[in-house]
Amino acid sequence: MLLQRLSEYMDRPGLPSALPRLYALQAVRYILELDGEGRLLGLPIDTADAASPVSRRGTRRPAPLIQRAVAIKPLLLADNAEYTFGLGREGSRADRVAACHLAYLDLLRACEAASGEGAVSAVRRFLEGAGSRDLTFLADIDRGALLTFRVDGQFVIDLPAVQAFWADYNDPAAHAAPLMECLVCGRRRPVLARLPGKLKGVPGGQTAGTSLISANAAAFESYGQPASLGAPTCADCAERFTRAINGLLADPATRVVLGGMAFVAWTREPVSFSFTTYLSQPTPELVAELLQSLWRGGPVPPLDETAFYGLVLSGSGGRAVVRDWIDTTVGQAKASLARWFERQRIVGPSGEEHRPLGLYALAAATVREPRTDLGPAVPRALLHAALTGGPMPWNLLYEAVRRNRAEQTVDRSRAALIKLVLASQDPHHLEDAMVQLDVGHPSPGYHCGRLLAVLEEVQRAAMPGINATIVDRFFGTASTAPASVFGRLMRGAQAHLAKLERDRPATYAALQRRLEEVLGPLPGFPRTLTLQEQGLFALGYYHQRAADRAAARAAAERRHGETEAVSADPAISEHGESFA
Repeated sequence: MLLQRLSEYMDRPGLPSALPRLYALQAVRYILELDGEGRLLGLPIDTADAASPVSRRGTRRPAPLIQRAVAIKPLLLADNAEYTFGLGREGSRADRVAACHLAYLDLLRACEAASGEGAVSAVRRFLEGAGSRDLTFLADIDRGALLTFRVDGQFVIDLPAVQAFWADYNDPAAHAAPLMECLVCGRRRPVLARLPGKLKGVPGGQTAGTSLISANAAAFESYGQPASLGAPTCADCAERFTRAINGLLADPATRVVLGGMAFVAWTREPVSFSFTTYLSQPTPELVAELLQSLWRGGPVPPLDETAFYGLVLSGSGGRAVVRDWIDTTVGQAKASLARWFERQRIVGPSGEEHRPLGLYALAAATVREPRTDLGPAVPRALLHAALTGGPMPWNLLYEAVRRNRAEQTVDRSRAALIKLVLASQDPHHLEDAMVQLDVGHPSPGYHCGRLLAVLEEVQRAAMPGINATIVDRFFGTASTAPASVFGRLMRGAQAHLAKLERDRPATYAALQRRLEEVLGPLPGFPRTLTLQEQGLFALGYYHQRAADRAAARAAAERRHGETEAVSADPAISEHGESFA
């Protein structure tokens, strides 16, 4: 199914013109200029641009490409110095380098005979004479980089006869390939023992590319079929789905790369809706528009019935790992994405309006250092839930509360992730539930989190400028075994409250009321909290702090407004005395 959908993608209108058969865009670094007689016209032209991420290894252009590992397989007229000139790289065996060069020349002679192109003959004459000439002009080249030839201003690999020869030469039918039913097109055709192309840009894979279908040991074979025959595909279909994936991976509009995984998305017919934008860079305006378009009801737009596909890949050495495959419709994916954003909605740290979070912010909330610690499992789970509407796995909640304990706090991203997991697991979840402080929440764990926030505020009020609070010391224990620590914390708070009652009676009264409000729903402190209750503890702590900060900000703004009103009243003297 996956390979069929990828093959169909190549039939979509508006795609770039197809490359020649068994050609791919490659970084060709060196160009050797020859005349029609095979004479060298100058030093090799180096097309590499170190300042450009696109051409730092050479200008990308269509060139012959097939997979090769340990086998000697020359690339026609666009290969490295080992194959082209017999110049080995450091550590290369001399006998192997010589065999590579001979294979290159044999391929070149076969192309000359089949194509009848004079430009191919010119390259052959140059190379056959190069052994008796000084090759010092190649002394400074990168021997592992690709080099090609231009004869009388024409790239030889661009000649139609050369391209046709390369396709025929690698036709599986010409090499006694087995006849099997292609699992993509369903026709009985010669199938490939090894796919001709590799996937480029899969995180964790080799720089040279990764194979989508391969088996190099009996343990990985399917029905005893070696190499790629476990999933038999004909040459045409293999090239189509390989180009489709590489095209999707190369386009920022269709890919998201995060945490060692690459996600690509496409639709059967072109649509204007960009799923990758919502996943990578969601803005309040974009998300609000998405929610309004879905909740207003009405007839389903025709494009919403278009098929939507998503693929999650990661690399394992030379092989690509398919971690997820999503097959749905545009309308269903949009509805799932809207629910995903709704479920993560939570107030900001100071009570401000929620800003939607993308994949990176949510996934990074589970690890200490996202660049090194984030693996593909977390982003994959977030993606799957976002686009299918399914529940988030409980292990994401575990990772979030674990980071809370490690950092002794709850930030906005982790609070949103915790709420997202809990909401996705609750079939009766209400849209406005757990967005902000809920004084009537039924969970004791939630109110224990609120209590810790209030006790911290009592300590800060009594000891202004304190560096480490009770949260820095007791968050982990309070969030897992409240009964073992809250009695001690309550006793410690009494001294702070007594000080506030003496020095700041208004603050004391406000905090005392808040403590009584939080303690009201708590008949006692639980001995332990389950994973779900630990998540609710974190939300209670986060919600209470956000509500307290919002209240403090509102009070400060109110006092500021009253001060400005007094200053602007002409009936009040400069000493603040009213003569009205």
